[in-house]
Amino acid sequence: MPALILPVLLNFQTLAAELVGRAVLPADTFAPGPTTGQFKNTNRTVPFINAQPVQGFSGIILGPKVGTYLVISDNGFGSKANSPDYVLRIYALEPDFSTGQVRAVNFQTGERLKNFTRESFLELNDKRQKVNFPIIAEKKIYPGSSISVSPEIAKNRFLTGGDFDTESFRRLSDGTYWVGDEFGPFLLHVGQNGELLDSPIPLPNLRANGKLNFVKSPDNPEFANLPDDPARIAAANLGGSKGFEGLALNASGTKLYAMLEGALKDEQVRSRLLINEFDLATKQYTGKVFSYKLENPNYAIGDLTAINDNEFLVIERDNKQGDPNNPAFKTPAQFKRLYKINITSLDKQGFVKKELLVDLLGISDPKGIGGNVTKNSIFTFPFVTIENILAIDATTLLVINDNNYADTIGRYPGQADNTEFIKIRLDKPLNLFKSQ
Repeated sequence: MPALILPVLLNFQTLAAELVGRAVLPADTFAPGPTTGQFKNTNRTVPFINAQPVQGFSGIILGPKVGTYLVISDNGFGSKANSPDYVLRIYALEPDFSTGQVRAVNFQTGERLKNFTRESFLELNDKRQKVNFPIIAEKKIYPGSSISVSPEIAKNRFLTGGDFDTESFRRLSDGTYWVGDEFGPFLLHVGQNGELLDSPIPLPNLRANGKLNFVKSPDNPEFANLPDDPARIAAANLGGSKGFEGLALNASGTKLYAMLEGALKDEQVRSRLLINEFDLATKQYTGKVFSYKLENPNYAIGDLTAINDNEFLVIERDNKQGDPNNPAFKTPAQFKRLYKINITSLDKQGFVKKELLVDLLGISDPKGIGGNVTKNSIFTFPFVTIENILAIDATTLLVINDNNYADTIGRYPGQADNTEFIKIRLDKPLNLFKSQ
């Protein structure tokens, strides 16, 4: 009997979430900047001369004006090796759900701009020389090449995708930002002008998994001088691209919760992901670690955001892409979900309890907001990486994919993914104490 009941319950949950808005930013959207894409293999014409693609959104917070948002781009083109010329940025934009377009806005005022210009973004930099290891801006040529480092990057000490992989961020009441990095993994404290305020803060190995005192990915700068990738992988106690994917700020504004995307190498329960509590007053980890259990050890999380001091929203997803209702996709997406967790409520194994909120592969769309991608009044969000979630109000969520420009093809066969912004209405309000 339970096996028969489960699909009914899941379907009920699915239909309880309704699509109420959708806006699309074309994949081929660019902003001015240093020449990028010089180390990227892609079906696009590279390099991008004096331009940078506006893509790879991996975190979202409220913007300077109602209806506007700030989004952070990740390391650029997918790896440390192919992204040293990609400047790390926070963009300001406005998804216009009345027209379906996504517009650039002024970073300070939120006023609409015709295009993404220098007024629409903040560039991360190390002008105060806080990074305690060599960065791209200090080099004469990009690693492994004969190409000179951009004078703009060098002069401004811009941080690039060859330095950090910025996958999540939050803004404090003092206007500074905290950013979660995957390469260290590190926490980065950034000022209002994009400058790094403190040295990158590493993550202590609080559960004492293995011999290392800190959690280190193969891209950790301490391993930079090892002979090759296998040696770096062997030295690390965390998998590549498995660092801080989610970073939440509690409603009180006192603590961060930094969530790893993958399990530690010596973790026996391969589905265990760690959420690490960080105290903002002392700028230190408190020692409290919470365990999140993936539905499948091969899955990953895409984001973590707080809705109050104890409850959080999590994106959990598989590594597949493509609409399961489209036969053109031979191995389509099968699992893309939003969960609510409560760190004060644990199961018998010590994992935080999970409540399914939305199945992103089965969103009700009775009004046809999804256009021709909605089939039988059901809209799917079938992207391989979905990395942004924000509670706009107690019953409305904003969700965005990371389009991995221009490598992933989840919406239309043979076509690079755009960046899609969707608004989802829940039938049951969240206990939302404070907007993030």
